Amino acid sequence: MSALPGLAETIRAHGLDARKALGQHFLLDPSITARIASLAGDLRGRQVVEIGPGPGGLTRALLDTPAAHVFAVEIDRRAWPVIEELAERHPGRLTLVPADATTLDAAGLCPAPRQIVANLPYNVGTPLLVGWLRQAALWERLTLMFQMEVAERICAAPDTGAYGRLAVLAQWCADCHLLMKIPPGAFSPPPKVHSAVVSLTPYPAQPDAALFASMERVTALAFGQRRKMLRSSLKPLGGDAFLERAGIAGTRRAETLSVQEFATLAALLLSSSD
Repeated sequence: MSALPGLAETIRAHGLDARKALGQHFLLDPSITARIASLAGDLRGRQVVEIGPGPGGLTRALLDTPAAHVFAVEIDRRAWPVIEELAERHPGRLTLVPADATTLDAAGLCPAPRQIVANLPYNVGTPLLVGWLRQAALWERLTLMFQMEVAERICAAPDTGAYGRLAVLAQWCADCHLLMKIPPGAFSPPPKVHSAVVSLTPYPAQPDAALFASMERVTALAFGQRRKMLRSSLKPLGGDAFLERAGIAGTRRAETLSVQEFATLAALLLSSSD
């Protein structure tokens, strides 16, 4: 079998110029894609879902691991022939999923143990992550690349500028670590910001759908008016009276609460609605 063409050649051959509307920035350096694949840990026997493979740089790196199977979810029709060509070279190990990841039940693609490893399109990274957190019990690990600002928000500690709703949701459900920073020059075309790879390993015990929805409501209200005291931002839930039941002072602001304190509020809200 002939050698695979380089990624730059693949992009030219298939007219795969990165499109801003799709949030595309392609990684062409095989050493970087190999490192990202390695950050997912030992993939032996794992079912791996990749989002937005584009010209297939990370896909190639994932196929070089012992992963049992890779499911490449791609909305861009121009990239479909690229993934199909890779699939022919790796019989039984790569499946093209021509779909919009934002409306796809990714966990339904494959049996456990399953992971997601992806260079996420910048414009849909956050909503995709929140959707996967809602079903975190189904995933062994998520190894995801975001723009740096989003990566920092996921891993932020309380009482910092980056700490907010995303940090609370992510850290409530998973052990989160920023593992790798990537400069703009590593991409084609170079984005205006740095990027970073974040690892999220879901905890064994996960909230059910009702409790997760309760947490989403509490954090949306609390951080929606983060400059205000909680007694004001959480007024729709009862304000001071609600906070007093949780043992939290109404004069505090959202960014000072720990993830566990938000969990207490979410559980209280859920019990109040029963």
